[in-house]
Amino acid sequence: MDPDRDLVEAAGRGSPEAFEELVRRYQGAIVNLARAMTASDADADDLAQETFVRVWRSVGKFRGESTFKTWIYGIALNVIRTYRGRRARLLQIFRSPTIESHTGTDPLERASSDDGIETSMAMRDLIDRALATLPAELREAVVLRDVQGLEYLEIAAALDVPIGTVESRIFRARKRLRPLLEPLRNK
Repeated sequence: MDPDRDLVEAAGRGSPEAFEELVRRYQGAIVNLARAMTASDADADDLAQETFVRVWRSVGKFRGESTFKTWIYGIALNVIRTYRGRRARLLQIFRSPTIESHTGTDPLERASSDDGIETSMAMRDLIDRALATLPAELREAVVLRDVQGLEYLEIAAALDVPIGTVESRIFRARKRLRPLLEPLRNK
């Protein structure tokens, strides 16, 4: 049973109040998903907004073949994939120096500071960089599981792949991330 069913049906009939409640329920999770997939707070907010615009436009067509949660994650992933594809094409055209070459600081060096906020930011930066090394299909699966806390069946439905594929992707992603995140285990 979908816990959002009544709200989805009301939103599908045009209820702005029902839709606002759905946004309240899922906004944090969708922003966090976009943040983990793009490593950008500003982009995450924009991508979450675009996700909810698309949901509003098509909520009346939601057939209930999956839960609303799975459906909205699928929409969010499509929005993020489109953004990343567009961004990658632009970066190929306008190559620019990376931020690291300007700052000259490594996140691990910053993590050695006694400042708790700076350490937290450095850890977040290290995690973002590690996630960025993964191919998109591995990153999506591991972020949905380990950051968003979705169940394997929900991930399979959101990604439209068999559960065995989800399990394999998460295993391979964690295996690749383990050595990259080793410095965090020593903190």
